[in-house]
Amino acid sequence: MNAPDRWIVTRIDGRIASVAADYRHFASIAARLAAAGPSSAETVTTEKIATADLPALDRSVSWDDLVLFGTPFQKKVWKTLYDLTHGQNALLYSYSDLAVLCDNPLGVRAVAHAVALNPVAYIIPCHLIVPKESMDRSREIRAQAEENTLFKGSDLYLLDTIAVGDYAYGPALKRALIKLQMG
Repeated sequence: MNAPDRWIVTRIDGRIASVAADYRHFASIAARLAAAGPSSAETVTTEKIATADLPALDRSVSWDDLVLFGTPFQKKVWKTLYDLTHGQNALLYSYSDLAVLCDNPLGVRAVAHAVALNPVAYIIPCHLIVPKESMDRSREIRAQAEENTLFKGSDLYLLDTIAVGDYAYGPALKRALIKLQMG
């Protein structure tokens, strides 16, 4: 799947609850709001934005502009992911790296599961998390390139040579989002 032309941004009382290529999170959000009762939200809106508008949306959003439904552990993983790119350059990380950053080095599977449940695509950059084997391979390729060539710089040239892992919308879209964020 190539990057969709439009992304659906769901907001609750002006705060972002979901950014998705489809309405998969909307039903879950509606069910949670229904369970919480009518006073839990004044307004729920959706809007469609272009893929090219994701970086501008990302730059305009702070952590406090998000409303997230998840366990405390999931929110910790999502906050760690959010902090990886806001205020600094985007880099690729392995699930193992992220587990260490979440103070749970033995919980790689739990961290990976939380990453997979991320409701706010691009802003919480789950697409930047790749399998450890891919990170090891990219380090190996980078070391060979720096030793044997004049090429130095962005790791985007590696993107088509490594497995990026699973993504809800497919690996081609994951690669496209990585290029958009790192490019």
